[in-house]
Amino acid sequence: TQTTADLFPPPRGPPVSFVATANPPIEAEDAQVENDPWFPAIEAPKVREACLLDGTVTAARLAEAIAGAIDAVNAELRTYKADQLAQGVESLADAGDGRQAGRYLRAIHAHVQADLAEAYREIDTTPHNDSKTERIRERIEAKVDEHRRKLRWAISDLLGRPRTTVELI
Repeated sequence: TQTTADLFPPPRGPPVSFVATANPPIEAEDAQVENDPWFPAIEAPKVREACLLDGTVTAARLAEAIAGAIDAVNAELRTYKADQLAQGVESLADAGDGRQAGRYLRAIHAHVQADLAEAYREIDTTPHNDSKTERIRERIEAKVDEHRRKLRWAISDLLGRPRTTVELI
């Protein structure tokens, strides 16, 4: 009769290990994206940390998402910035109740997360014709919607506007 040792002999040579990480390491330095000096600086490593992004988001893709977020959020705040400058406010950190910079960063982070979730939603990790595919896509869509909602709320908070708008039809 054969024993387990006969069926599975010990390996020869140095031990070989394979470790698959769920969160790949970040291999490259994140590119820095310039921002309007009136607004807070956006540091890619801090965005990566705040948004819980791992190495699956490349440095180039993160830089692109940050640049898009800066463009969109700054465009929405153009009139606000002009009003603040007219009042002699030298930076967003000096505006309002002192929490404006944090609200701005929340808006940037939410925008980055929404853009990246949208970019990665088309990555198919389930077998074709699998019944889970639609549920996974629905969860991703809900996540994108949540990030967009957080973006809207952060901008509303920054501008001192109510978070909801109700119209009677």
